[in-house]
Amino acid sequence: MDRFRTLGAEQLRMIGSPERADSPLDSPDAELLQRLRTLEQRINGTPENVEQGLAKLVLSLIEFLRRVLEKQAIRRMDGGDLSDEQIERMGLTLMRLEEKIVEMAAQFGLDPDDLNLDLGPLGRLL
Repeated sequence: MDRFRTLGAEQLRMIGSPERADSPLDSPDAELLQRLRTLEQRINGTPENVEQGLAKLVLSLIEFLRRVLEKQAIRRMDGGDLSDEQIERMGLTLMRLEEKIVEMAAQFGLDPDDLNLDLGPLGRLL
């Protein structure tokens, strides 16, 4: 794995190298280099923070799904599809899930706002 990371870093240096005669600044290589640098900033994966990065990704996805489920529950509630007992149980479940996400984020040194991932041209996740 480290060998591939080293090769990838070397390729980035070569693409961005001003010594490359076939790579003017407005070439597709320069655009690729800029995209790779942007991606590298978003991923920011180092051996030291891989655990936190993975936790951020997983918790972000869980928070996204929690919000989708919450909206679906509200639609079902407004549509009269749920009994009072089901509404209470679903509300309690979603509330506990949110508390657990906040708790787990704190264990990894993440703020709940950190879970709103930047998806580049698509905008923010949440």
